[in-house]
Amino acid sequence: MSTADTLSTALADLEALETSGKAAFGQAQTGDAVEAARIEFLGLKQGRVKSAQERLKSLESGAKREYGQRFNAVKQALEVAWNDAKTRVERPASVAAGIDVTLPGQKPRLGHRHPLTQTADELIDLFGRFGFAVARGPEVEDVRHNFEALNIPLSHPARDPLDNFYLPGGTMLRSQTSTVQIRVMENQPPPVRVIAIGRVYRPDTVDATHSFMFHQIEGLMVDKGVTMADLKTVLRLFAESYLGKDVQIRFRPSFFPFTEPSVEVDMLWHGGDRWVEMGGAGMVDPNVFRAVGYDPEEVTGFAFGLGIERLCMRRHGIDDIRLLYQNDSRFLSQF
Repeated sequence: MSTADTLSTALADLEALETSGKAAFGQAQTGDAVEAARIEFLGLKQGRVKSAQERLKSLESGAKREYGQRFNAVKQALEVAWNDAKTRVERPASVAAGIDVTLPGQKPRLGHRHPLTQTADELIDLFGRFGFAVARGPEVEDVRHNFEALNIPLSHPARDPLDNFYLPGGTMLRSQTSTVQIRVMENQPPPVRVIAIGRVYRPDTVDATHSFMFHQIEGLMVDKGVTMADLKTVLRLFAESYLGKDVQIRFRPSFFPFTEPSVEVDMLWHGGDRWVEMGGAGMVDPNVFRAVGYDPEEVTGFAFGLGIERLCMRRHGIDDIRLLYQNDSRFLSQF
C-alpha cells in the first residue's frame, strides 16, 4: 500500500472516530453512560483515541505531520463532547424550561424613593422626635389662607401677580406652607406643635438654587411662654442632628409680615465661605393669632419655614437644584 493510501485511510478512520465518539457522548443520558463512553474513547490505556495516537508510529515521516494535526483536532472535539455530556447529565431535576435555577441569578434592578422624598421622610422622623406632629393642606389655596390670615395686606409686594400663580375663582397655587399653620390653628386650640410639609409654587427664575416649584417644611409651636430662645434652640438642634455637628448656621434680623421679630436662617455651604439661606423664622405676629381666634395676650409661638431641596443638597453635596428634577437615573441611583 502506498504512503498516500495509508495516510488517506488513517485520516478517514479519524473522521469515523470523531463521528462515533460525538454520537456516544450525545446519546449518554446518565453519569454511568457518560463514563463508559469516556473510557471507550478517551481512556488512557485502551481508549480508541489512544489507539489512534499509536498509529502515528506506523506512518512514514512525511505523513505524520498532517495526521498529527488532524488527530489533535479530533481529540479536542471529543473532550469537549465529554464535558458537555457531563454538564448535561449532572444538571439537577429542578431545571425547567431551559432555566437552570442553580446558576447565580441576576440581581434585579429595584426602584427606590427619590432623594427629596427620602429627605422629607427623614425630616418628619426627626421633628417627630422633637414632639412635632405632621399636618398637611391643599396646594390650591384661597387668598385668605395664603395672605390675609398671615397678616399680608393687599398692598404687600408678596401678593404681586408676577410673584404668584393665581387661578380663576379667587384661588392660587400656594406660595408657602404657612397656609397649613392657619388651617391647624383654626381647628385646634393651643398648645400646638406641628410641622407642615409639601410643595409650594413661585414664579422664580430657575438657576442652581431656585425653582418655580419646590418643597418646604414649616414648623409651628404655640403655647404659653414660648420665646425666641426656644426657636433658636430647636433650629440649632435640628441642624446638628440632620446636617452634622460641624454644621454652621447663623441668624440674621429680617422681616416677614407673619412673624415679629423675624430672622433669616443661613447655613455655611459645603464647608466653604458661602452662606446660603436655609429658611425664614420668627415669633408669630399677634395679628396672625387674632385671625385664627387665639388670644395673643395668653399665648406666644414661633414659626419657621425651611427649603427641603437646599437641605437635601447641603447634606449630599449637590450644587445644582436642577439635578433633582431631570430624572437622570444615573444621578438618582446614588441615593
